[in-house]
Amino acid sequence: MKAWFLIVITLTLPACKPGSETTSPTVETISESVYASGIVKSKNQYEVFSTVNGLIQEILVTEGDTVRKGDPLLRVRDESSKFNTSNARLAADNADLYANTDKISEARVAQEVAQGNMKNDSLMLMRQRNLWSQQIGSLNEFEQKELAYKNSLAEYRVARLRYSELQRQLVFASKQSKNNLRISTLQAGDYLVKAEASGMVYKILKEQGEFASTMNPLAVVGDAKEFLMEMNVDEYDIARIRMGQKVLFTMDSYKGKVFEATVSKIEPLMNEQSRSFMVKAAFVTRPPVLYPNLSVEANIIIRSKEKAMTIPRSYLVGDSVVNLKNGKVRKVVIGLRDYQKVEIVSGLTTGDLIYKLLP
Repeated sequence: MKAWFLIVITLTLPACKPGSETTSPTVETISESVYASGIVKSKNQYEVFSTVNGLIQEILVTEGDTVRKGDPLLRVRDESSKFNTSNARLAADNADLYANTDKISEARVAQEVAQGNMKNDSLMLMRQRNLWSQQIGSLNEFEQKELAYKNSLAEYRVARLRYSELQRQLVFASKQSKNNLRISTLQAGDYLVKAEASGMVYKILKEQGEFASTMNPLAVVGDAKEFLMEMNVDEYDIARIRMGQKVLFTMDSYKGKVFEATVSKIEPLMNEQSRSFMVKAAFVTRPPVLYPNLSVEANIIIRSKEKAMTIPRSYLVGDSVVNLKNGKVRKVVIGLRDYQKVEIVSGLTTGDLIYKLLP
């Protein structure tokens, strides 16, 4: 029994090095990527808003219905629009040219009176000028007639301007009030909230009898068949993202499967709260069944290299050193890296054995 036990010990000692794990570099394809989380969105997905404030009188669709552009979705009752229309009609009637004929007549009479005074003072000036040319009368009388004519001429011109300006203002006010009436009439009749684009009703956000505000969405509508991904990329990584880059992603609803997409849009404005950018991707290989707001975990491929010599990242010490046997270390130059492995550009061969010290 003792001899057998000693043999077992002798055979197992070379295969075990307590406190460490070993590996050798391997040649394979490695890709460097940027991580991004996101959700699935329906193409042309949008939120439906009411153009007026009021109570939801009737909901005309149900979730899952397919609608076309212009189809009614909800009916909103807005009493304030009726009063606004009534006020606009009163204003239009008050500003109508026919209702302001007295003002126009008064201004026209004032112009005619000023014109008559101007003509009379003109005749008086001409007579006085003739008399003065015959040395009849005085220079003072001539100057007074001349001054009276100039004053009446100025008053006539002012009267003409007032008459013209009054006409312009009344015409403008009349047209403006009629336009306001048309707008109010359209708004008063806009009780039906309609679909802005064809698609599927994914969500009704309000119930009948609830208050509909122009600031809060009432429903979510989007394309029934076409989908895309919206991903949040950290500001630290956004400079490396380019149009057309490959995206590999997984979904909780499809465990163990990896799908492919490509970057189709990079929104240039950063979200100040999350400090991230919105990046959209189009499906290359898409899951068979999709719904809006499904979560995705994605890696955007930045660079890729075939036949690269790699080691696990956990064997790398400080991004530049690996452990060899007998406690020796060797400096290495690294290249691409992913979340598990790193490329060794120089410093190792595939025949080298490296160690990872265990805690």
